[in-house]
Amino acid sequence: MIEGLRKVRDLSTGSGRAGKVAARFSPVPQVAQGTPSRRPEPGTPLHQARNDGMAMAHDKTQPAVVLLSGGLDSATTAAIARREGFRLFALSVDYGQRHRFELDAARRVARSLGAAEHRVLTIDLGSLGGSALTDDIAVPQDRGQDEMSTGIPITYVPARNTILLAVALGYAEVIRAADVFIGVNAVDYSGYPDCRPEFIASFERLANLATKAGVEGALQFRIHAPLLRLAKAEIIRRGVELGVDYRLTHTCYAPDARGTPCGRCDACQIRLKGFDDAGLTDPVQYQSQ
Repeated sequence: MIEGLRKVRDLSTGSGRAGKVAARFSPVPQVAQGTPSRRPEPGTPLHQARNDGMAMAHDKTQPAVVLLSGGLDSATTAAIARREGFRLFALSVDYGQRHRFELDAARRVARSLGAAEHRVLTIDLGSLGGSALTDDIAVPQDRGQDEMSTGIPITYVPARNTILLAVALGYAEVIRAADVFIGVNAVDYSGYPDCRPEFIASFERLANLATKAGVEGALQFRIHAPLLRLAKAEIIRRGVELGVDYRLTHTCYAPDARGTPCGRCDACQIRLKGFDDAGLTDPVQYQSQ
């Protein structure tokens, strides 16, 4: 299933259109502002153990694997990991997406955040089909709030985050990194079951049960999901504070041949509303502009 591996070292550094999409699974508990970050024991639900990416003191040489899709959320997550003092080892996955624009964006983001390394792994989920992102299925557009708030959309890629986290875990074990970052979100999201806190907490338990480093006690793996409880506007504000250049990111499910986002798919609508709610202008140019 794995077709190949490309290793790219990036050592350079660089400096209201949609309704609110409500979470449709278990409500996410709220954490009081200012609660200090702590490293939980394996399996501790992250929403009970961490606040929204507030800085922890880390050795600057401590590595962390960051799943980097090229989108807004993963770019913000990588910036949070950098602010927390981690050395970034970015991992992107070419899983058979119908376009390559987000992978190009991932390379730009990795360079801009000064990643110590950026790997692109090829895993052909497209051969399995079952998603509008990997198969010959139309991407839904112009859906209203009620539609986006009901059910799991056809843009869900079966088991994608499970597979991505598994690959990131393997990478982390090889480079002896105890920390893995992923930009999932359980507030302004499209109903994907693998973006919930229950999933993240379960995978963290698995990581410490299913690896040599975890079983032997060499590493205590932690899965960081710092955006889990944030609305899209809060994510954007946090990224702006951290200097994320959102011009480098790509979010759209249905871009044109030049990579210009449609502004009409669920992902674009959620992104645009996030910028509107944050009182900011999305720096990305859309097809309708």
